[in-house]
Amino acid sequence: MSEHHEPHDDDLRRLLSTSKRIAVLGASARHDRPAFEVPEYLARHGYEIFAVNPRYAGEPLHGRATLTSLPEITVAIDIVDVFRRSQDVPGHVDEILAMRPLPRAVWLQLGIRNDDVARRLREQGIEVVQDLCLKIEHRRLLEPGAPVAGA
Repeated sequence: MSEHHEPHDDDLRRLLSTSKRIAVLGASARHDRPAFEVPEYLARHGYEIFAVNPRYAGEPLHGRATLTSLPEITVAIDIVDVFRRSQDVPGHVDEILAMRPLPRAVWLQLGIRNDDVARRLREQGIEVVQDLCLKIEHRRLLEPGAPVAGA
């Protein structure tokens, strides 16, 4: 990512096109929620989705059982996609850093930003994207011509 930590399109395109596995922290089983719609979209586009939410632990979501916490994932995760309020994100840093191996990137969804968390994660070599919708950016960068409105 750039020196000022604002992602360039080339960085985002590279991250999205080389990633295969996405853990969705705060995934929802409610179909009217972005925390359901975004991972559903990503699953349709070939990503392996690992839903993480203790509220739905064990329930099938996006092709596999929902997990309670990130460290339960036993394979390498490329992106942790975060659907938690900005003020709740610091409570997940230790959980993210307990993942083995560490994820390549942490993506804080549209409206979610925490610069202290971003700094801590970057210090551990993890790329961080803040305040952007993964679905919108995927459509914009990897599906030219796809409608973005109402994403």
